[in-house]
Order: sequence, then C-alpha cells, then structure tokens
Amino acid sequence: MAAPAFIEPHVNKVHAYYEKHEHFISILFFIGGFLFDMVMLERIDSPMTIGQQGLYLFLILAGLTQMFFEEQGIVHDTNKMFFLKRWFYEYRTAILHFFFGTLLNGYTLFFFKSSSLIVSFVFMLFMIGLLVLNESHRFKKGELTFKFGLLSLCLLCYFAYVTPIAAGSIGPIVFVLSMFIGSLPLVGLGWWIQSYRPTLFERAKKQILVPMGVVLICFLGLYMVRLIPPVPLSIPFIGVYHTVERVPEGFKLGHEKPWWRFWQNGDQEFHAHRGDKVYVFFRIFSPTHFSDQVLVRWYWKDNKLGWTQQDSIPIKIVGGRIEGFRGYGIKSNYQPGEWKVQVETTDQREIGRVYFSLDIAPDEPRTFEYQVM
Repeated sequence: MAAPAFIEPHVNKVHAYYEKHEHFISILFFIGGFLFDMVMLERIDSPMTIGQQGLYLFLILAGLTQMFFEEQGIVHDTNKMFFLKRWFYEYRTAILHFFFGTLLNGYTLFFFKSSSLIVSFVFMLFMIGLLVLNESHRFKKGELTFKFGLLSLCLLCYFAYVTPIAAGSIGPIVFVLSMFIGSLPLVGLGWWIQSYRPTLFERAKKQILVPMGVVLICFLGLYMVRLIPPVPLSIPFIGVYHTVERVPEGFKLGHEKPWWRFWQNGDQEFHAHRGDKVYVFFRIFSPTHFSDQVLVRWYWKDNKLGWTQQDSIPIKIVGGRIEGFRGYGIKSNYQPGEWKVQVETTDQREIGRVYFSLDIAPDEPRTFEYQVM
C-alpha cells in the first residue's frame, strides 16, 4: 500500500535526501539518541529506565536477526508494503543507531559516573568512533558482525547493573551471574539457528557468537583488573572537611574553602591546627533494598614509595534514599603532604576518590563556613 497521493512527493524528497546522506544521518541519530536519553534518563533502579532499555535491546535484537536472515537472500519487496512498514525497512539502520545511542548513553552515565570525567568522555568518543568506523565502506562487509558485537556489549552492560539490583548486593558471584544472563539472548539465538536453520549456523558463529565471546572475554578481563566500576553504586559527592556534625536536616559540614574555589568540595587544601581531625564526607547512591559494605581507604604520597595506604575503614551502606546514603571517614593521625581517599567495594573496586593536600598551620583564630547535606 502506497502513501496517500498528497504525501507521496514529500516522502520521495525525504527518501532521496536520506539516501544521499545516509552515513551522516546514521551518526546524527546515534548522537540524537545519546542526547535524548541524557535528558530522559532516571535513576539506575527506576522500573521505567530498566523497562525502556530492555525494550530497546529486544528491538535491536529483533532488527539485527531480521537483517541476518535477509543477508541470505530473504529480501522483501518494499514497493508492495504498507508505507509505514516500508519506511521501517528503509530507515531501520538509523532507528537501530538511535537505540544504540540511548543505551550507550545510559551505560556511560551509569558505569562511569563515579570515575573521572575524562574516562567517561573517552568512553563516549570511543563508542562514537566505532559507529563512524562501522559506516565506512571498508567495514561494510562486516557490518552485522560489528553490530552484533555492539549488541553484546549493551546486553552485558545492561545485566551488569540489573542483576545486582535484583540481588541487592554486588560481588564476584553476582558479576559472573550477570555475565551469564547477558550472554543468554545471543547464545539462544545461535542455538535456534543451529536447530532450525543449520545451514546458516557457520555464519551465525562468525557474525553472532564470536563477537559475543570476544566482548565477554574483554568484560571478564576488565573485571579481573578492577576496571569495571561497581554498578549500580556511584558517588555523586565526596569532599574534605574540618567538621561533620549530625543535625535534624542531615549533616552539617564545616570548611574554610574560599568562595572562588567552586570546583573543590570542602578543604582540598587542608590547613590543620593542633588536634584537628580530617573528615571525608560522601554520598553513595545505591538502589532500594540494597545492603552492602564499602571501605574508606586513606593514602599518603611518599616521595620514594608513592601512594602508601595509611588506613582502611569499613562502612555499612543501605540503599533507597534519593540523595544517596551519607557517610564519612575520620583521620586523626596524619602528616603533611599529598593525600587521597578512595571509597571501594570489599573486592577493591573503586567507586570514587578525592585528593587533598595537608599542611600544619599556626594556631590562629579562624572562621568556618557551613553547608548542610
């Protein structure tokens, strides 16, 4: 069924423009999906977020599966289709790239929120670079292989945070379980092809199962060297203070930070008087019904040995608060120099860190500024 007569000329113009600029539009849809989800994304444990990303993964899997079979000669005559269905066939690549963009945006925010901004930025550039590479003519023959590899990455990222939310804790066993669940959709697709279309199984291994295996091995390797952040935990705030006091509104934090050091949280240039204690205050986001333990590790920079651990304090955390679980570590025995404090999981995966310098100042009168969190 064709489009109505008064729409057909406009449809033809849009189609001609799309064919002329297909590569550019695909990249634009990828970036558009990224920006769309940046605005729409909710909490990591939001049922809406989990459901939305699950739906996108299902649609991508369905679309790539269809494209896999069409590559073997199952081609549809789009001229005989209802015009909406025909649009889908003509623009499905851009649609899939939009879904990939929204998913990768969410995973970038979820996985790297507690890491440095440069890590998150490099991750975004890497993913966009992969899309540009995929659209080049040199890699057109391996297009589906690349896309199934990217889908594998999305599936593993998705279940890497959904599984701990369901389990209410994190750790090696939960992570391995999440990788197993994340592999099932493509393994199931490969099993189905082997059972019902055995002539296509060799190509399925090359285009579906091998890319998935490579991505899975990379994920497990990064986890072993502690480069996979411990989602769904994240630290939206961490800072250094002279005083931390519990008040009805929350925690009252005292600091000497000048107003113009807006990029610092508290006294990251800490001037200590006799008897002062150093407080590191942080907020950890964790999902509802989540219960686990973190370690607050204090490091001092030795001129010869580098960063040396001075202390490690375990803190029990519980989830559910919109602002995040609030906690702090205290250091009363210290020496001048460069310091850093890392908040880590019990399996030594870093959630967040803060650096500060400490010197011994004369015991002169001083005035603290206060903020309540």
